[in-house]
Amino acid sequence: MKPSVNEAGAQLSARNFSGFIKKYTMVIALVVVFILFTWLTNGRLMYAQNMSNLLLQNAYVLVMACGMLLCILTGGNIDLSVGATVCLVSAIAAQMMDKLKVGAIPAILICMGIAVLLGVWNGFWIGYVHIPPFICTLAGMFLFRGLGRVILDSKTVPISNKTFLNIFASYINIPGLDTGDSKRVMSALIAGIAVAVILILNTIISRRNKVRKGYKIPTALSAYSKTLIIAALVVFYSWKLSDYKGIPYMMVWVLAVVLLYSFITSRTAFGRYFYAVGGNEKATKLSGIDTKKVYFVAYTSMSILAGLSGLLMAARVGSVNGDSGMSYEMDAIGACFIGGASAYGGSGTVPGVVIGAILLGVINQGMSIYGLDNNWQYVVKGAVLLVAVVFDVVSNRKTGKG
Repeated sequence: MKPSVNEAGAQLSARNFSGFIKKYTMVIALVVVFILFTWLTNGRLMYAQNMSNLLLQNAYVLVMACGMLLCILTGGNIDLSVGATVCLVSAIAAQMMDKLKVGAIPAILICMGIAVLLGVWNGFWIGYVHIPPFICTLAGMFLFRGLGRVILDSKTVPISNKTFLNIFASYINIPGLDTGDSKRVMSALIAGIAVAVILILNTIISRRNKVRKGYKIPTALSAYSKTLIIAALVVFYSWKLSDYKGIPYMMVWVLAVVLLYSFITSRTAFGRYFYAVGGNEKATKLSGIDTKKVYFVAYTSMSILAGLSGLLMAARVGSVNGDSGMSYEMDAIGACFIGGASAYGGSGTVPGVVIGAILLGVINQGMSIYGLDNNWQYVVKGAVLLVAVVFDVVSNRKTGKG
């Protein structure tokens, strides 16, 4: 017996609601967690300084998670050596500027060159010799960490080079705009409003182009409401930044990486190769795609971003020691899986990873402000990661992938 019109409508609505919840699960979780910790901390999470620190304390996660996503896309593979790479690169930078008195720019270029070599090392063994990524990067984790500690001579080396600190850890200050009597840093607020306007205009233009070409698009209400919410959040966050010190240069570095990797994975043919390898490596080979090159690029890219994260971390902390970068790989991996990357590979997006990293950052900062014991913080983070992976595995079983 065929269902009635009302029953069919109800079933369609249920499917649409279920699809919406599945698509925006992490966004909803982020909103709920943010509201929860705002309430638990009596609003202290919303202080301008804490909102600024939310970015600064998680910049390395946002940067490394973009690279880790490429590794995970190739089949659920991970890179365990990134925390050690952070230690080694930052150790070399610190010793070059402190002992050898090398300038900031040459030191940065040399360190990024070393990060490339470390990535080539991992990429060669994994891509062309077919060493399992887990084993290869585990070896790299011990090897790079040990070299970093040897270079530091088991000491803590301070970083006092002003140019280096300004490049990574200072704040944008526009003469004539941010030097008035107002305590608010106006450049941050203006930048936020400009970004919001660009987002709205981009949505309008994109919809018009898709309609003209006959593409299927979501309803105007859905598209514009989503864009307006994002634009409002951008303006709100920029307003909070303007109430503290303005836009940190670290945000510029993070945005550059996020936008670049978002473009690569969503708008380029080579970016789709990572998804293809994770979806079916044998079929990808038969289609003529060089899977060895895909693995090589994924792990080389990961080390480059780990090197950049090492410089960002060194500038923010102001010193480097043998434990610098410890467990950073776990934060990057956690951000990817929490942000919707599949444990089986072939699925995940940069925007999702960003949401995962922010969610992890809100949980970390919220627990710290609340005063939760450090041991329990590990318990909470582990539980959140487990729930995210279980959700992914159960979803894949339903679709027949797992």
